[in-house]
Amino acid sequence: MLSPDILTIAPKICLGKCLNMSLANNRTGELWRSFMPEIGSIGDRKNKEIISAQVYESDYFIQFDPNRTFEKWAAVELENNPSNIDDRYSLFEIPGGLYAVFHYKGLSTDTSIFQYIYGEYLPASEFELDNRPHFEVLGDRYKNNDPESEEYIYIPIKRKQ
Repeated sequence: MLSPDILTIAPKICLGKCLNMSLANNRTGELWRSFMPEIGSIGDRKNKEIISAQVYESDYFIQFDPNRTFEKWAAVELENNPSNIDDRYSLFEIPGGLYAVFHYKGLSTDTSIFQYIYGEYLPASEFELDNRPHFEVLGDRYKNNDPESEEYIYIPIKRKQ
């Protein structure tokens, strides 16, 4: 299956909206419906990409429960850290560090890529999850609900000890 690029990234300052949700009570559609109509009004964007990020508790994958909540972000990366922000949005920082980056092509509703990453790739690799945000970069080749859609999946990693 997919072999990731292993990259060290710089921190990212993002601006967006956040909702708490679980896999059993997935509110992703609600989050994006509230964010996308306003995205054009955000100035100082670093690029045209959008970021979908998840922030999990450190033991989320150890004690997996589909009802357990996490933070889900719909955001854009900023060029600079703003001095003032519109109260509709919140600042969100993705710390720099080592990431396994998977170039994924297919439906965003197909969870088999994540089953592969967490169930096959990571256990067989020299890496384990690190406690930083997981995120996807949705660029110009991203097409919501299209089998030809492409995105980059960033999984925070560290070398196994």
